[in-house]
Amino acid sequence: VLEHLKQQGCSHVVFTDCQRDANIKKIVPLVAKLVDSSPRYHRAESTEYSILVIGVPNVGKSSLINSLRRLHLKKGKATAVGGEPGITKAVLTRIQVCEKPLMYLVDTPGVLPPKLGDVETGMKLALCGGIRDHLVGQDIMADYLLYALNKRQHFRYVQRYGLAQACDDIESLLSHVALTQGKTQKMKVLTGTGNVNVTMLNYQAAAYEFLRDFRAGLLGRVTLD
Repeated sequence: VLEHLKQQGCSHVVFTDCQRDANIKKIVPLVAKLVDSSPRYHRAESTEYSILVIGVPNVGKSSLINSLRRLHLKKGKATAVGGEPGITKAVLTRIQVCEKPLMYLVDTPGVLPPKLGDVETGMKLALCGGIRDHLVGQDIMADYLLYALNKRQHFRYVQRYGLAQACDDIESLLSHVALTQGKTQKMKVLTGTGNVNVTMLNYQAAAYEFLRDFRAGLLGRVTLD
């Protein structure tokens, strides 16, 4: 991937998970070098760096800022993070992440194109948390996820949920997940002799479990693109 980006003219790229790898240490020196070598930077007399952090929703912008603060300032969280889009709702004040050089980052809400190119792109973004689940529907997302896993021959879900074999029927999968993990709900049924309370499988809860396991990496390291 890095080689492909370099061929496209993107020479200054750093991959990091913001937590465990050493690449997080490369960000501040690289940013300082790029800004310092820019003619635009030298128009001002200020020697501090103010940098806007932008990206699609739920990609980890706030986590990146907090990680840089911990690394360079030994400080705790300065901006809220969460596992769903929309945690950051407005452009915040500048957040210092480094002393030498003096560097501030500005967190921003996630941005997406006003119109997605196709439905599949939207499904991938939704699975990765770029679009709120309720806007798509967890059952629809679970159906696409099963299709995507099977297409890429990632069958860890078979072992995860104790299936006999891989399947391509989302209803069967969710039924098995709900049954084995106790995802049930009580429903009131109106009959000719009165109301009857029955216990039914909760397919929505099973779909949420399926999506959560995927996002937590419990179904394997899967690339949707």
